[in-house]
Amino acid sequence: MLSRARLLLLPLAPLAVLPLASCGALVDAPSSSAAATDGASGAAADAAVAINATDSACEVAKTDLPGGVTTFSITNSGSQVTEVYVYDGDRIVTEKENIGPGTSYDLTVDLTEGQYQVACKPGMVGDGIRQTVAVTGGSSELTPAEQTAVDSYRAYVQQQADATVPLVQQLRDAVAAGDRATAQSLYAPSRVGWESVEPVAESFGDLDPRMDVREADLEEGQQFTGWHRLEKALWTGEDLAAVVPVADQLLLDVQELSQRVPNAAITPNSIGNGAKELLDEVATGKITGEEEAFSHTDLVDFKGNVDGAQKAFEVLTPIVQQNDPELVTELTTQFTAVQAALAPYADPSVPGGYVSYDTVSEDQRRELARVVDALSEPLSQLGAAAAGQV
Repeated sequence: MLSRARLLLLPLAPLAVLPLASCGALVDAPSSSAAATDGASGAAADAAVAINATDSACEVAKTDLPGGVTTFSITNSGSQVTEVYVYDGDRIVTEKENIGPGTSYDLTVDLTEGQYQVACKPGMVGDGIRQTVAVTGGSSELTPAEQTAVDSYRAYVQQQADATVPLVQQLRDAVAAGDRATAQSLYAPSRVGWESVEPVAESFGDLDPRMDVREADLEEGQQFTGWHRLEKALWTGEDLAAVVPVADQLLLDVQELSQRVPNAAITPNSIGNGAKELLDEVATGKITGEEEAFSHTDLVDFKGNVDGAQKAFEVLTPIVQQNDPELVTELTTQFTAVQAALAPYADPSVPGGYVSYDTVSEDQRRELARVVDALSEPLSQLGAAAAGQV
């Protein structure tokens, strides 16, 4: 779930040495220079479009852009953690959340002709401070290799979305029957498909706030609905009859997601950026134990995020191999390391297949953070490499 309002922290030390027992969610770690970037470092600095995000402004240096690949060089000059979105109407084209004060990030995006909005969200709440950007020219035509990657990834997203529907149907039926034990056993498995394709699902904008919001992230006037509302009811002993309408709506929402996948805007660049977003989800919610506050099924979500990111990498590998073969080698190594670090926590005897996260020690969480951090930096280059910006 994006836009987590409670991640309002000062910049932290690098993940590898982060004492997770004392942290909330993780923010982008600043280097020794406030201008250092944690992103698509291969893009030429003089070609980047600067975005200066403050607590009260979103300053885009250039608002008339040529079509094609653009790199936005974002600097958070404010005092709050921020995030930056690029919108095409209501659709999220790309985003970067959790940009700490004094840190920077390069966000690469492929834009075709039209009007877009760049939104900076200080505090990571609300609709953000927006600037309109006009794009002239550009083509959505893909090379055969790019089309193959997009088709393969869309098929994967469709498969995951379709597989989610019957699981949520079973979850809904168990809630309606008042069968708490069965509903608890179905909760984590019903989320795996969502966690593996979350960036595509979130690009629709309206589904994510209904389906995946956490109670601590609610904005003023926002209703608490979706999976985490059911999670709270299931694990705190609430009368399940009261949340049957929530389960009904969640089922409608996953059905809608499945129906909308064929029309989702997917490009090689968005696939690569989405992989990094999935790993950010691991760092900011799963490792900290904040995602599943009542069920402690965070490792099931962790696995879904990592598998989804790895699938994105795999479909892009033929393209990236041509543009940056060293990146392919590095990412292959680091994905293997993350999967190996997660493997000891697998337990096929429990729903979802992973141990309860409250049994994972602080030292073990730090080790998981270390391998995620080692993957994070090269994965941040995947979107740019897929777009040929190396």
